[in-house]
Amino acid sequence: MTIYVINPNSSQHVTDGITQAVNPMRAISHVHIEARTLAEGPPGIETQAHVDGVVGPLLAHCAALEAEASAFVVACYSDPGLAALREQSARPVLGIAEASILTAMMMGQRFGILSILSRSIPRHMRYIGAMGVMDRLAADLPLELGVLDLQDKARTFERLTSVGTRLRDTAMADVVILGCAGMTAFRTDLEEHLGIPVVEPCQAAVAMAIGRVALQKTLKDRT
Repeated sequence: MTIYVINPNSSQHVTDGITQAVNPMRAISHVHIEARTLAEGPPGIETQAHVDGVVGPLLAHCAALEAEASAFVVACYSDPGLAALREQSARPVLGIAEASILTAMMMGQRFGILSILSRSIPRHMRYIGAMGVMDRLAADLPLELGVLDLQDKARTFERLTSVGTRLRDTAMADVVILGCAGMTAFRTDLEEHLGIPVVEPCQAAVAMAIGRVALQKTLKDRT
């Protein structure tokens, strides 16, 4: 059985980053963890049209994996198709945005989000509002870098440190969330630079998926 982490964009370098980010968790997981790329997705999910467009292919991709799956993780910060996949699948389904917000609220009182683009923020606001946790949000600030731009590590880290410092010092966030699966490589260095917890959403969601699988095992052991 396998926890499948599905990258809904078609950029393999993002999937490779997810794989590297969750590698430390393999030693404590009783099931295999596998990151997969949705070939039908756009190179980066940056608009509502992108979010809506990947739902059908995502559902089909996961349906083909259902029999071998222990859990699914949707590895895009817009959590595309999350409700539909939960309806379709009998397995635990986690979204990295939801998981990262829940994790951040256990690590601090006010969380800040580092988004890729300004146009991402309205989607996040709708989601946070639907979760009912808007009062815990310090701010959501953009790097103004697209998904493919994140491959420039020096430029990306400069933007992360600059915007992250604003979240910490001006918005008074005491925990920061990386608002894109393409930012996986920067968590440790950014946390050291800012001196406050930084949540990497794929790690947060996979940790929850491992826990959900463990909880299901306890229920089965009682029957």
